Amino acid sequence: MATTADDLWALLRELIEAQKETARETQETKRMFQETDRKMRRTDRQIKELGKQIGGLGEKFGSFTEGLALPSMEKILRLRFGMEVVSPSVRATKDGRHLELDVLSYANGPVNAAYLVEVKSHLREEAIGQLKDILHQFREFFPEHRDKRLFGILAAVDLTAAMRERVLREGFYAARIHDQVFDLDVPDGFQPRVY
Repeated sequence: MATTADDLWALLRELIEAQKETARETQETKRMFQETDRKMRRTDRQIKELGKQIGGLGEKFGSFTEGLALPSMEKILRLRFGMEVVSPSVRATKDGRHLELDVLSYANGPVNAAYLVEVKSHLREEAIGQLKDILHQFREFFPEHRDKRLFGILAAVDLTAAMRERVLREGFYAARIHDQVFDLDVPDGFQPRVY
């Protein structure tokens, strides 16, 4: 069977229509990709904003926990350990380096000691290392206390029995909240490590 000119023209019209349809589908696909890209950018912005909000909440909760701990810890530091000065949220800078203390307390005279308190909402292993680092750097940042005996206290709202034992083995005092008041949680005869 021979192909006629009319057949060729019909085939050409079909081909032109198919190309037009392909071009429309390509444009629609391009539009859909652009819309998806806009939505992904908007979602990325929302995720970043949510991350900032969550970070802010974490900082506020940490500040809340520190504020909750301060009255109880101040009482413990003054009455049990004879501290004359109790200062919350102490920050020091030396040679471009920074040291932050949740609570610094000290007494001169016969007591001649300083206690550094780290307050956590949930005590994790890294907090022990953090307090050790702070204790090791303390005299460099605060040379006026270089002759004092130095002790560490880890205070936490959530303190598991295993973490408590770990804290005590490191020679730190452990404190936890009970009835909205922080109290030391150490066994009788506990001997803290002097730094």
